[in-house]
Amino acid sequence: MNTTNKVKQLVLNAMLAAVCFVLAMYSLDFGAVKFTFEGIPVHIASLLFGPASGMAVGGVGTLLYQLLRYGITATTPLWILPYVLCGGVVGLAAKRRRYSLSRLQTVLLIVAGELIITLCNTGALYVDSNLYGWYYPALITGYLALRLFICVAKAVVYGLVLPEVVQILRRVLHLEFAPQKGMGK
Repeated sequence: MNTTNKVKQLVLNAMLAAVCFVLAMYSLDFGAVKFTFEGIPVHIASLLFGPASGMAVGGVGTLLYQLLRYGITATTPLWILPYVLCGGVVGLAAKRRRYSLSRLQTVLLIVAGELIITLCNTGALYVDSNLYGWYYPALITGYLALRLFICVAKAVVYGLVLPEVVQILRRVLHLEFAPQKGMGK
């Protein structure tokens, strides 16, 4: 990757991390159920640049959110980890396919990433509730089906929309990568 692309990547990653933070701040939070779009910038960075960018965007965006919303707690890393893992997994898979994914592959990959986020957040919720004394089994397991449904529904929509977003960003930013066979199909 040439220097110009590296600068574009760094700037876009910083902007995506900021968008991740803003989307997290404006999520709908109902206790054990949180409806948020903060995974979108993580997926975009992962699909555009690979695992390191996805992990950085997820880590920085979520860290800012956690620090400004809750401060530092013993479980702060557990709340950041899901987005870092998602960025790594989605980015690694995209990189292995040379950033050339079909629509179905993109949908399945985003579903996998969102499931990672939801299941890790469920684990963080469990640890947090036990550590701080507000554990109720119904809070963790009772809402799991709803959380998984929301997760998969969002992921399918993301997976259908993100190929076009990634193609547009590549074109607008003049990113020099291998041709993207199948990204828009």
